[in-house]
Amino acid sequence: QLQAFGGGLVQAGGSLRLSCAASGFTFDDYAIGWFRRAPGKEREFVAARGWSGGTTYYGDSVKGRLTISRDNAKNTVYLQMNSLKPEDTAVYYCAASQSILPPRTESEYHYWGQGTQVTVSS
Repeated sequence: QLQAFGGGLVQAGGSLRLSCAASGFTFDDYAIGWFRRAPGKEREFVAARGWSGGTTYYGDSVKGRLTISRDNAKNTVYLQMNSLKPEDTAVYYCAASQSILPPRTESEYHYWGQGTQVTVSS
């Protein structure tokens, strides 16, 4: 299971840190990704980090503002979100994949969390 939390309401330019807690599987063996779905849009890739933490990918719209990290000892992945924009408003989902390299496509993820709402006001 994956549980995402930490969302909320923040003003443009502000910061939030999302967390994704994993249980029920060997966390160290999985790459973890974050996706988001804005109202009326398809789910979009945000960031992903490999099981060893050595490989990291970001979506073009969040590069330089969001940082994904993981603490394997705590079975938790974080998404630090800085310089937030109204267009970052979405439900954010974390997901786990057994792929060696962290995937950027939804179909390669095996477990999904329930999502946490992030709202950025202008």
